[in-house]
Formats: sequence, C-alpha cells, structure tokens
Amino acid sequence: MHLEKLSLLNFKNYTEAKLSFHPKINCFVGNNGMGKTNLLDAIHYLSFCKSFFNPLDSQNIRHDQGFFMLQGNYILNGQPEEIYCGIKRSQKKQFKRNNNEYERLSEHIGLFPLVMISPSDSELITGGSEMRRKFMDSIISQYDKVYLERLIAYNQVLTQRNALLKRFAETRNFDSVSLEVWDDQLIMHGEGILAKRKDFIKDFIPLFQKNYEFISDSSEKVSLEYESTLNTRDFKTALLAAIEKDRVMQYTTAGTHRDDLEFKLNGQSLKKFASQGQQKSYLLALKLAQFEIIKGIKKISPLLLLDDVYDKLDEKRFRKLISLVGSETYGQVFITDTHAQRIENLFNESHTPYRIFIVENADIKIHSNA
Repeated sequence: MHLEKLSLLNFKNYTEAKLSFHPKINCFVGNNGMGKTNLLDAIHYLSFCKSFFNPLDSQNIRHDQGFFMLQGNYILNGQPEEIYCGIKRSQKKQFKRNNNEYERLSEHIGLFPLVMISPSDSELITGGSEMRRKFMDSIISQYDKVYLERLIAYNQVLTQRNALLKRFAETRNFDSVSLEVWDDQLIMHGEGILAKRKDFIKDFIPLFQKNYEFISDSSEKVSLEYESTLNTRDFKTALLAAIEKDRVMQYTTAGTHRDDLEFKLNGQSLKKFASQGQQKSYLLALKLAQFEIIKGIKKISPLLLLDDVYDKLDEKRFRKLISLVGSETYGQVFITDTHAQRIENLFNESHTPYRIFIVENADIKIHSNA
C-alpha cells in the first residue's frame, strides 16, 4: 500500500496544496512552524478520520474559512483507492471511500493502516494510564473490527453507568437493580476487551524487545506488563466490591477502562530510573513493534510517519532508525526534518529512493528526487 497523491484545501495553515509522493521515502524539510507536521497530520486524518494532534475538527480549519477538505489517492493491493474527508463548521464530518460515504467512521479504521512516531510519544511515559490504553487500543483496532466495536459499546455503557451513579448522588436514592442492567453490559463487552488485550501483549512483547535491542545496541532488559484489577478477580466481583467507592466518587472505578501498561527497564520503572536516551529508545521500539504487529496480521505495510525524530535522538540512533525504515521490511515512509542535505546524504549512502519537499510558509516545492 502507498499514498500516491494528497490534496488539501483550507487545512490548518494551508490554503491549497497538491502533492505527488514517492512510493518509498518522502521528506518534508523546512524550519519549524512552516507546516511540515501539518502534512503528516493530513495523512493521519485519511487513515483515522481524525487529527493526531487536535481532536476538535473545527480547529483544523484554516483561520476565517468555513471548511477544509482532504483527499488521498492510494494504491491498495494493486488497486486505486480514493479517500475524501470534508469538514464544515457546525456540520457533520463527511468521509468517503471511492465516492461512497461511510455510515459509521469506525468502518474505515484499519483499512489504510498507519503508524505515527512523534515527539508527543513521550506522553506514553509521562502521562496517565489513559495514554497507554489508547496506545493499545489504537493498535488492536487497526486489525480487529470486533474489538473496536466492543470498545465503542463499552464506552457508551460506561457513560450511562456513570450518569446513573451521578443521579443516585443527586437524588440520594440508590437502585441496585437498575445499576445491574449496565453492569451486565459492561461485563459482556469488557471481558472481550480484556482477553484481546492480553493476547496482544503476549505477541507484542517479543517484537518490542527485538527492536529495542537493535536501536540501542544494548544488553539492557526491557519489559512491559499489562496491569488490570481483573487479572486477579472476575469483572462482576470487581464491580460489586467497588460499589461503595463508585457511589462516593460518582463514577465507575473498576473495569478495563482503568487498565494500564507498566514500562520497565532492568526490572525498574522506566519513568523513574531510565535515562533520556533509554526512554527514547524504548518509545521507538514500541512504535516499530506496533508497525510489525499490524503488518504481520494485516499483510499490509502501514504508512510510517516520522515527525521531527532527529532532534529527539543522537546521531547513532537516528542513523540506525533511517537504515531500518529504508529497508525492504518497511513500505512508504514520510519524514519531517529541518536539514535537506542531512536527509539527502543519509539516503544516498544507503541507496534508498526518496523525494524531498521544501516547505516554507505552507508553500511546497520539490527539492530533490532519487
């Protein structure tokens, strides 16, 4: 799979842009604030129906304009595919595949798989458990439609259960029977989510460890563990045990929506005891393992987006990363950087085909093509 062409209209800082891409390496080069990352975000939109950086669609419309439009022309399994995304202020998002509009956006997720490596990945380490759950969920959802549907249904039920708990507090009236109705549905969807996450972690860990070893040239032992209160007791027991706490807090305190991943280096907390270099290598290994597991299951190479990775790595790690993504294992890659010559030299050394675009104030020109 690869993206042949991208068209933008009123997207972020772009009035209009039309680009044709190389099927292997594409580099957006320019100073910070010129719009390089916005091009990556446009590509992300076409795979996930949303921005990587801003969840509010209307805030991705160019200033003072009433809409934005994105269009991507792909080759998927040897066949041409066209994806269209149109957003107008205060109106429903329009998303089409080959001129056919989706009834539900979830139907599109996973058809054009993508992995994004960004400076914001550090939030996987520094942020709360929600960030790490989203990491798991975004991977599994790209290859398992049933999981995505369960996740959507679970969150809908969770919202209803939380609203009921809040109403109990407001009315000072508790009805266990009405709560059990939501409990049964939460358990039904949650048990499926838990089982799939456990299967995912089992397959993911060896890929992650292999990539960390390659990037870091290190004998350090890295691991990650899936933490859940449901590892030690069934969902129904957990909900019953948490009822009093739920009534006080006015939201559901037990369930798969509270699960987490524990990142470890040599058996200790990555966040507390790892150096910046070790943390960067850990994050890269996570994302490269994400690429591998999706490719292995879907038999399609996801698009790989690398945003500003040079400034976050030392020279050695950056060269190893570039040599890896330029190999036959990886498909089409999009990179942002601030130095055209640096990128050009690296890919010329490895004889990897590439195309470099110079980006300046949302104006894009081809710099070189090899």
